[in-house]
Amino acid sequence: MSTAPYPFYEAAELLDQAALSLQDLARHCSTSPEWVIEHVQTGVLTHDGSTASDSGAEQWRFSAQTLVRARRVAHLEHSFDADPQLAALTTDLIEEVQQLRRQLKALQR
Repeated sequence: MSTAPYPFYEAAELLDQAALSLQDLARHCSTSPEWVIEHVQTGVLTHDGSTASDSGAEQWRFSAQTLVRARRVAHLEHSFDADPQLAALTTDLIEEVQQLRRQLKALQR
């Protein structure tokens, strides 16, 4: 069974280790910077480096993995009118299933 029609199941190819700014992450998720800030403050998303209270939001940097997670959360919220915490829980479960599948595949080799 292919999972291609579901964008929040798509495997992400991380092309580089460059960190995204707040503006970049918001743009790539088709959301506003305020959406990103709110999701960081509630613990749905994380940023690299110092804690939220140590620096301004404009100084935050986000990894490519956070981009994948943010896109999943944004998609779930938009497509299913999901509460942010429910979207985060669903994203956690999707990530866990993907990790378990990778582990199973490694064991089968």
